[in-house]
Amino acid sequence: MSTTFDFERYLNIRSAYTPAWLNDGQRVAFLTDITGTPQVWAVDADGGWPDQLTFFQDKVWTLSVAQGGERLICTRDVGGNERYQLFLVSSDGAEVRRLSQDDDAIHHFGSWSHDAERIAYVSNARNSVHFDVYVQTVGSGKSEMVFQSSGNFRVLAWSPDDSLLILSHEISSAHQPLYLLDVDDGSIRALTPDDQPLSNRQVRWASDGAVYLLTDRGLDFMGAARLDLATGEVTYLVEHGWDVEALEVSPDARTLAYVANVDGYARLYIHDLAAGQSGQVLDLPRGVVAEPTFSPDGKRVAVSVQSPQHSLDIWLVDVDSFECRQVTQSSLAGIPRDSLVQPELIHYETFDGCQIPAFFYRPVGVAAPLPVVLYVHGGPASQTRADFDPRFQYFLSRGYAVLAPNVRGSSGYGKTYMALDDVRKRMDSVTDLKYAVSWLRACGEVDPDRIAIYGRSYGGFMVLAAVTAYPDLWAAAIDVVGIANWVTFLENTGPWRRAHREQEYGSLAHDRDFLESISPIHKVDRIQAPMLVVHGVNDPRVPVTEADQIVNSLRDRGHPVEYLRYEDEGHKISKLGNRIDSFTKMAGFLARYL
Repeated sequence: MSTTFDFERYLNIRSAYTPAWLNDGQRVAFLTDITGTPQVWAVDADGGWPDQLTFFQDKVWTLSVAQGGERLICTRDVGGNERYQLFLVSSDGAEVRRLSQDDDAIHHFGSWSHDAERIAYVSNARNSVHFDVYVQTVGSGKSEMVFQSSGNFRVLAWSPDDSLLILSHEISSAHQPLYLLDVDDGSIRALTPDDQPLSNRQVRWASDGAVYLLTDRGLDFMGAARLDLATGEVTYLVEHGWDVEALEVSPDARTLAYVANVDGYARLYIHDLAAGQSGQVLDLPRGVVAEPTFSPDGKRVAVSVQSPQHSLDIWLVDVDSFECRQVTQSSLAGIPRDSLVQPELIHYETFDGCQIPAFFYRPVGVAAPLPVVLYVHGGPASQTRADFDPRFQYFLSRGYAVLAPNVRGSSGYGKTYMALDDVRKRMDSVTDLKYAVSWLRACGEVDPDRIAIYGRSYGGFMVLAAVTAYPDLWAAAIDVVGIANWVTFLENTGPWRRAHREQEYGSLAHDRDFLESISPIHKVDRIQAPMLVVHGVNDPRVPVTEADQIVNSLRDRGHPVEYLRYEDEGHKISKLGNRIDSFTKMAGFLARYL
């Protein structure tokens, strides 16, 4: 006899991710939401019961371990405000010490020095728009600005002799030129062209002085390459015809571990640099592999792994034998693994002949015609993957089908595809959603009168755009932290983000009329579907005033709208209690209208 679980049970499925090696490879640190809010934990590399190292009330976002594995840096904000602060944590958790002191500034960690005495990071403490580069001596806590920037910079790598830093300038999702900074005298020079859109990611400065990175210079997809610091030229080591999306180099500089993104599925490879040969690791769950990191002896690679039937967990891979072993055991909250549904990867044709990839999930044992939740990811330079999503699995358990398209503008399919929705082409991606509904109707398995649309962040804009552009297609709509008015969004988003976002969306200076013309807030009278709107008050990316505008306009018209407004959350609903509240109410909303 099958058992139906409520949404709270699915939200209590746990995850473990961001592996890092402690104590010369004896232990593995990671982030996990075992307590309901992600914190730093550690477990013996041979397995066993993990230990909790941090006990913050708010979410820990990142961690990075110093060479030798005795100390780590983690970042934490307050209430989802994304003003990240840096904390030093000892490998046993006995010492937790705050390193950054400005509550109003954002601090992005960059890199540890190789002697584990200093850290490099960026902060917008001087000017809320620009991120300057700082070096801090961890023992004394003294920080020094080593580069005053004009833009959104990040620290990517420290040279083996700790005298140079590689920086990236995050101009847009498709353009990150690299620079070489001398820590002592502050001189800087360009490493890659800054006058043409080039993506440069995952820079790794090997112990032998070689620099490896992911780049799309001269390619449509990201490849793994070696960068010549003297000339700025790149030599490709690996090209797949798909994006290489993660890269790590072994401590002895002999081996690369990299991940290829093949139509939303991830494949892990081990690459012998001397032989120039790669081998694929086959014995991991078929889904998404990320965050490869070598053990200090270079014999193992830790990765985070998930699939539609496996929540995020840490696995270890033997570099020589490719043997795989799961080292964390995140709870499935008593939900049988075989009840979790694998999707079908489909492609549907849209208005201009472009083939749109999508994952289609069918509920088990439910007769057609099916109600459907059409999910639109955020970004827009992001991608729905073959990963574990408790929301999808809950909907499926209740008899809903789920269609998750990667409309034009999504990442993972080359930079040409990612640029197909830029600025004046914005509404073409919304039209792709209309053709997703056409595919659903043609497949013969769904009820055309019971299709809901759901999205968050940029996906929330897509929801609002879809229900105003094609109002008769939807039985219900859920907008989570979405953009209702492009003008007020760009005026009020975090000032450090505005220039980056205008590269893709268009600028207030040059595109204001167009941005007003596509803003859903000016077309609210066209909405037919009942609406659920969810937002966190502390959101620095999409201000809560975007939700207030759409809700107030709908209420003024007497249109059915429900509003969940969380005072202690930001762009992501992170606290378990709020997640349970929001998703339980979302489930009730869909039950009423689908």
